[in-house]
Amino acid sequence: MYQFHDIGVGPSGGAAALKLDTLLVRPAPEARAQRGSKGGRLARIELVTDLGRNIGSPEWFAGLGVCVALCGAALLLAPPIEPIVTASPGALSDAQWEETRALSIAPLAYGGDTGRRLAATDAVQELTDTPERPSVDLLAALAPADGFARALRRAGASDVDADQAAALVGAIMPLSQVGQGTTANITLGRRPNKTTSRPLDLLAFRARFDLKVEVKRIDGALVLNRIPIAVDNTPVRFQGRVGTSLYRAARAAGTPARAVESYLRALATQIDVGAVRPTDRFDIIIEHRRAATGETETGELLYAGLQRGSGSSLQLMQWNQSGRAQWFEASGVGRSSGMFQRPVPGTVSSNYGMRRHPILGYSRMHKGMDFRAGYGTPILAAASGRIVRAGWAGGYGQQVRINHNGAYATSYSHMSRMTVRPGQSVRQGQVIGYVGSTGLSTGPHLHYEVYYNGGSINPASARFVQQAQLAGADLVGFRNKLRGLIKVPVTIGATAEAVVAKPAIGG
Repeated sequence: MYQFHDIGVGPSGGAAALKLDTLLVRPAPEARAQRGSKGGRLARIELVTDLGRNIGSPEWFAGLGVCVALCGAALLLAPPIEPIVTASPGALSDAQWEETRALSIAPLAYGGDTGRRLAATDAVQELTDTPERPSVDLLAALAPADGFARALRRAGASDVDADQAAALVGAIMPLSQVGQGTTANITLGRRPNKTTSRPLDLLAFRARFDLKVEVKRIDGALVLNRIPIAVDNTPVRFQGRVGTSLYRAARAAGTPARAVESYLRALATQIDVGAVRPTDRFDIIIEHRRAATGETETGELLYAGLQRGSGSSLQLMQWNQSGRAQWFEASGVGRSSGMFQRPVPGTVSSNYGMRRHPILGYSRMHKGMDFRAGYGTPILAAASGRIVRAGWAGGYGQQVRINHNGAYATSYSHMSRMTVRPGQSVRQGQVIGYVGSTGLSTGPHLHYEVYYNGGSINPASARFVQQAQLAGADLVGFRNKLRGLIKVPVTIGATAEAVVAKPAIGG
């Protein structure tokens, strides 16, 4: 703020001008006191005071009083605040509300529409029977667990039409093959009276990836029509460099996760997957189907290849031999490796090694593992193989011995009952007998032994490798199929690197 004595006359002798320094800087209190005491005059009281300085001084209290007085005067002189009264519309009658709702954009739940509704006149006559739609189109989900015919009844078809349609579809394919959640287009026709169900005029759904089924009413009877869908079964191929992670590199190339997992399991039958180097290149071929309608579907892993910078490269393809699917190398050799399966779920009561025999009373070599299990517990084959013994074996009691691949064999002793016979082939996990206490035994348990080349080994550290060799017609068919897979081109975008030359099929 400025004061009157700060206003001076400009050089032109005209209007008063403010000094810039008086606007920005207020004289110190000492200077004002000296200026007020000159000529014996009393010091001038300033009404505008900086309340942030000299708090508690008489000058500060004077400024505070001025501030309070000004605020009070503003409140006292302020005009009164009163509500503004305007005209408000009256409530709508029922007829007016119906008309307004018809002309507005209303939710469908309220039956909103557009246009002006006209009230009925005396010329309007009520109908004795309300007309219904000539046909009803539905999109229903078929649930196999609920039954094919029952799903049609739930959609509104009559019992006779639902059973007849289910019989027509069941004649070309099992109804259990209709996938859960399969959508079907259903058209229900005009019914002769309101007491009956609508007749089924059309049922159309995708029965399989390559087949569409239609059930139509022609001349009053339901007729099934099969509509084949052209499908391209060309496999897809993915290649690339392993880099820091084989799994990540294969996924980055576009390989489905399930196919990558199968690829790693296939490699594990031949090599240690952890020994794969960053400079090696993977080669994966999987089943792929593309329908003429645009849908695509990926299937199982067909080919697993690995081009190695050092060492022999791998070309693996799955082949069924004697009803069993196995991965074979290009030379026709197949191997599978893994741990023996636990024969019973019980805990180990005695390990492999020297121990004091509980019945004979002296120390001798315990050539197997004892599993504590209840009487009658099923005993499972630790690995696939052929039964070479099934009968009484002295102190071992009832015993079953299985030869797995010529080098490995397992025996199961003290059985209460056996379910296999010599010469029989068994698969891993098959029940071969039940826990008992026959022979030199103090209670029900299983004595389990593993042999390698005729000698007993510790079952806790035993691993097995099964090897098979294709020959004759199987080897010829295997190599012909492998040559066809090698010719599959690499999918566009499957790898960001240049595709390396295709390896030749091994001998």
